[in-house]
Amino acid sequence: MSILTKGLAKLFGSKSDRDIKEVTPYVEEINKIYTSLAGLSDDELRGKTEELKTRIATDLKSIDDQIAELHDKIQNQPDLDIQEKEATFEAIDKLEEDRNEALEKTLMTILPEAFAIVKETARRFKENGQLQVTATLWDRQLAAKGDHIVIDGDKATWKNEWMAAGSRVKWEMLHYDVQLIGGIVLHQGKIAEMATGEGKTLVATLPAYLNALAGRGVHVVTVNDYLAKRDSEWMAPLFQFHGLSIDCIDKHQPNSQERREAYRCDITYGTNNEFGFDYLRDNMARESTELVQRKHHFAMVDEVDSVLIDEARTPLIISGPVPRGDEHEFYDLKPRIQKLVDAQRKLCSQYLNDAKKLIGEGNEQEGGLALFRAYRGLPKYKPLIKYLSETGVKAILQKTENFYLQDNQKNMPQADEPLFFTIDEKSNAVNLTERGTELITGEGEDPNFFILTDIGDVVAQLEKSEGLTDEEKLKKKDEAIKDYSVKAQRIHTVNQLLKAYTMFERDTEYIVVDNKVKIVDEQTGRVMEGRRYSDGLHQAIEAKENVKVEDATQTYATITLQNYFRMYHKLAGMTGTAETEAGEFWEIYKLDTVVIPTNRPIQRDDRQDKVYKTVREKFNAVVDEIVELTEQGRPVLVGTTSVEISEILSRMLNLKKIQHQVLNAKQHAREADIVAEAGKPGTVTIATNMAGRGTDIKLHPDSKAAGGLAIIGTERHESRRVDRQLRGRAGRQGDPGSSQFFVSLEDNLMRLFGSDRVAKLMDRMGLKEGEMIQHSMITKSIERAQKKVEENNFGIRKRLLEYDDVMNQQRTVIYDRRRNALQGERLQLDIMNMMYDTCEEIVNNSNPASDYDAFKLNCISILGLDTKISEDQFTTTGQNNLVNDLYEEAYSAYQAKNKLIAERTLPLMKHIQKERGATVTNILLPFTDGKRQIGVAVNLEKTIESNNAELIRAMEKSITLGVIDLTWKEHLRDMDDLKQSVQNAVYEQKDPLLIYKFEAFEMFKAFLTKVNEETISFLTKSFIPSEDPNRVQEARSSRRENYNESKEESKSALAGRQDTRNRPPAEKVAPIKSEKIYGRNDRVSVQYADGTVKKDVKFKVVEEDIKNNKCVVLDE
Repeated sequence: MSILTKGLAKLFGSKSDRDIKEVTPYVEEINKIYTSLAGLSDDELRGKTEELKTRIATDLKSIDDQIAELHDKIQNQPDLDIQEKEATFEAIDKLEEDRNEALEKTLMTILPEAFAIVKETARRFKENGQLQVTATLWDRQLAAKGDHIVIDGDKATWKNEWMAAGSRVKWEMLHYDVQLIGGIVLHQGKIAEMATGEGKTLVATLPAYLNALAGRGVHVVTVNDYLAKRDSEWMAPLFQFHGLSIDCIDKHQPNSQERREAYRCDITYGTNNEFGFDYLRDNMARESTELVQRKHHFAMVDEVDSVLIDEARTPLIISGPVPRGDEHEFYDLKPRIQKLVDAQRKLCSQYLNDAKKLIGEGNEQEGGLALFRAYRGLPKYKPLIKYLSETGVKAILQKTENFYLQDNQKNMPQADEPLFFTIDEKSNAVNLTERGTELITGEGEDPNFFILTDIGDVVAQLEKSEGLTDEEKLKKKDEAIKDYSVKAQRIHTVNQLLKAYTMFERDTEYIVVDNKVKIVDEQTGRVMEGRRYSDGLHQAIEAKENVKVEDATQTYATITLQNYFRMYHKLAGMTGTAETEAGEFWEIYKLDTVVIPTNRPIQRDDRQDKVYKTVREKFNAVVDEIVELTEQGRPVLVGTTSVEISEILSRMLNLKKIQHQVLNAKQHAREADIVAEAGKPGTVTIATNMAGRGTDIKLHPDSKAAGGLAIIGTERHESRRVDRQLRGRAGRQGDPGSSQFFVSLEDNLMRLFGSDRVAKLMDRMGLKEGEMIQHSMITKSIERAQKKVEENNFGIRKRLLEYDDVMNQQRTVIYDRRRNALQGERLQLDIMNMMYDTCEEIVNNSNPASDYDAFKLNCISILGLDTKISEDQFTTTGQNNLVNDLYEEAYSAYQAKNKLIAERTLPLMKHIQKERGATVTNILLPFTDGKRQIGVAVNLEKTIESNNAELIRAMEKSITLGVIDLTWKEHLRDMDDLKQSVQNAVYEQKDPLLIYKFEAFEMFKAFLTKVNEETISFLTKSFIPSEDPNRVQEARSSRRENYNESKEESKSALAGRQDTRNRPPAEKVAPIKSEKIYGRNDRVSVQYADGTVKKDVKFKVVEEDIKNNKCVVLDE
């Protein structure tokens, strides 16, 4: 914080001070009402909840009546025209928005009383031990499920002990004033940053109760299923006493009736993954009865920074088999890559030895080049990292690197020429060199086996070939594109294997358990079950570790957590560390962050970082510190960043005969037992960063007397939040404690992003082995390095989310249309719009050319209609009028056809009911358009009661869903291919994102046209091929297919990251053509991101815009 900022904060108060000042009046009012509630009986206290519900209903009655009236209009007037229907639904949507605004005003009005009721209920459970009320049916139902409610005649006694997560708990909590502040902030749709031990679980009960009164559902989101199940059972009686229902979705199977009921509860707990997957499953449902979720109204996210920042760009994916998904070249190419990596390691070892010798002789120029080549070849080579920590060596490397980076890396090919491949750690790129390509190309093989052909050049030569027929040209083009596709996949496989061998280390980024590669979460250290690296990288690691390489899959449905949670009307969150990411929360989610004061002042002593030259010196110092602290009788928590480091430290402590526990991804099953022991005197616990999330270490009295919990961080994490989480384990609720981080110049953070000043300072001071520096300036320098990484990660996240935003806009359109088909109310309007758009497309395609024959042919082939529009009308009528005339004719014909089907099949239905009605409820009727057939399930009784209107609705729903699902899967595959292919635009000095947006827009337009045409074509031509009652089958409930559900892994700036799907490309990949190099005075046409086009301008005028990716050159 600058001196100016500090001065302004002192004068006007900090943002945090102003935020707290704003809500303080509410706290005073809550406590005033809370005091007055003490005189009420338990029955009267319970009655207050119904009073509040009545007030909400009264305030919203006028809006609810208007909405109900419009729904009745739609229901009772099915013949409304397209404009009236559209206007009515727009009015309903507008009233729903108005209702949400009015609801928020009412809730803020009743907030003090609602919070006071929850606080008073908590007090009575704590102080009175039980609450006694007149028994209701609700009490009797709950008493059958738990022994904490005892029914005695007409009285129900609620005791203050019950089961939660398999353990009996006793209620001993009462809301502090700071927790009331946290509750207000959460209700306002903001993020409450609360320190460890401040009771976030209890805070959430306040806004959960208040918003549950509205009856629209409250979702409390946790990071793991243990917390979801525990908290839902622990907090349940507080809500259930007031007649509010509560459940946890993670207790029940997906798509089950139990999970459906859990979503119908007033308050629903669950994990972020399951909420997201349920949304995707709902959008693959074929019947409205299969839907589990309600509207997304209010969500509170626990550990909000972990969910909405760390995992924001992580897509949830439901996938299924892809044709030839088991075909890959990972096993075939692995020996070649192993040979390549071994050759590179040998080469880099030689370069490192040469560098040591030349630098030792004072030849820094040639020595620096040898060192730089070793660094470009294997930056994670341990002997290299050790050598770079020696005095002055890093400065030589930096100087050499700067030379080769200057002039747009003009001289870099000279440095890279002898290497087999190069690694750029900061941008996580691995590039094969010509020498590497030659090494892995076998003797006698095609020398271009690993080299992509210039497809544009091949196609151009074929076009010029005069001796070939058109058919032969087309065949050769297909062969060339197929060859390109095969080679592109082969080169992609090589790159992924190279990354697997050189950038991903076992027991650091992943572990191997039961012959499966499992990713370790860099934030928590926990194993992430079911998650896979994307884009074939996981398959490459499986090949490297000699375990089964899983088959490739195709995406059926996908969404990122960011876009899932942005669907909620109101979103709030709580965590111990959000302030460092406040800007990102506001920019992406429009979530304000409020720092809540602690109930008691923090006593923890946060010491300045100790910086050593080498990792070995650092670990020796850590072990010495642990020995010293245990002798004082203090419990010690040692935080590590990987499984490997925790096991190295464990071996070092064993040599010193120090008893300790290790908690990492391999022992995560013992987490609860180890954490329970961690607060006892002299206990040493080594934990990966999982100790920083969702754990609460409670201190033994002797531990407090000895100085409290001592936190030792063995490395600074790339994110300040993770370090703060680790620190936060000590000093809960005013406990004593301390935190100390140990850092070395060889650590990843310091190596890649640390300031060179620290290394130079240590060189100038001439520090000997084992000596360290410790100063506030050094700590701030390290935090600046962390900020660099955070900014880098934010940039990565934002860019990846921009790609997903494109998909999200498309997803919203299709999922809305699917839901309209499932629920039925808006389906008729969608069909009208699809028919109108299809008629418009037919007219637009034939009218400008005055091609009446094509017009007639399209009407017959698409609409199944021999139009009455004459050639004279076609040529003289305006285009808009022509579209309207064709639509009116087509829609009338469609309705007449449906009426005919209904009349002809009604006797059939009555006959089936008479003959088989006692045993058959639903029947399956086949509908066909002459080419395709679909089975439509209908309820026999409803169909007859509605004079077959139910049959027509079911037919429309089934056909609409069938077409959408089939075409959407194909479109997702095309979008995956597009995302992969546009990355090549970088080589043409274009922005891949800009190209992606242009191409995606055009693809989606074409996709919607296809959906509209295929749906309308099937609907207008559909008929029942047989009316024989004996051929009509009973409709049985269809079994859902078992799809793969996974969460793709995206990494940070310090690890490999991918952003495309794990599957082979399509048969034909249309490559991006190479652009010619333009002279400064050449005339070009360009298009900007907003769609504007500049034509025939000199290249030099738009050169800067092209370089900055603001526009792209259009093909003339």
